[in-house]
Amino acid sequence: MTPTTFLTGLCFGEGPRWHDGRLYLSDMHDHRVLAVGSDAIPQTIVEVEHWPSGLGWMPNGDLLIVSMTNRALLRYDGARLSTVADLSKLASFHCNDMVVDRQGRAYIGNFGFDLHRRSPFKAAELIRVDPDGSARIAASDMAFPNGTVITPDGRTLIVGESYAGRLTAFDIAPDGALTNRRVWAQLPQGTVPDGICLDAAMGIWVASPTTRECIRAEEGGHVSHRVALDQSAFACMLGGADRRTLYILTATSSDPDTCRRERDGRIEIVEAPYAGAGLP
Repeated sequence: MTPTTFLTGLCFGEGPRWHDGRLYLSDMHDHRVLAVGSDAIPQTIVEVEHWPSGLGWMPNGDLLIVSMTNRALLRYDGARLSTVADLSKLASFHCNDMVVDRQGRAYIGNFGFDLHRRSPFKAAELIRVDPDGSARIAASDMAFPNGTVITPDGRTLIVGESYAGRLTAFDIAPDGALTNRRVWAQLPQGTVPDGICLDAAMGIWVASPTTRECIRAEEGGHVSHRVALDQSAFACMLGGADRRTLYILTATSSDPDTCRRERDGRIEIVEAPYAGAGLP
């Protein structure tokens, strides 16, 4: 599978989401949330001071945004930003990716430690924020919880643990609680799961910055497809008219200073064998 370049000039793309016929993403180190249509012309939706990351939508259409460095969940109603929840007392370090379910509950990961300063590893939490703004730890002792998906039936959440090289599944209770933690797939050695997305055949596409590829993993760990890239892959999303275009966000580095200096972030695209499914 050979990708083509769709968009260049990003600082550092993260959190891609397909919504209302456009690809939304956070240009994290440029402090902007963008939307891109088929014309490949990015539109700034809103600026976020403290590094935007994970994105999702409330049932009423308001956009939820993870604000990384001040550890908060924000809401954008099309006119102004407001704070839904302050997560600074729950998150060990910078907040990161997120998935929002159909009830408006947000599940948010965090680094656990200072990645860019190469601090020692520390396990992190997956945090749940309910629509009323109340927040709690949904799962603990996680090895850098990152990209997250929810299956079409709304009953299973799967999250990439970057520092364990695996995808971990939970059952979702009616009240949003996570139970029955289990390994969904142990990924090939050297693979670091960052952003992920789910397809209609229950395969999960995994962006792996360390191996410079995007792979499709099945439950149990079998890898059915690989997309090789010439720079690191940090996130991916299935979109397009038939939801079979795989958008892959790449850059040479995630280091903020490097990203701002080089601005070599790109969106690459490739046709996928199955359409996107579930959430996000």
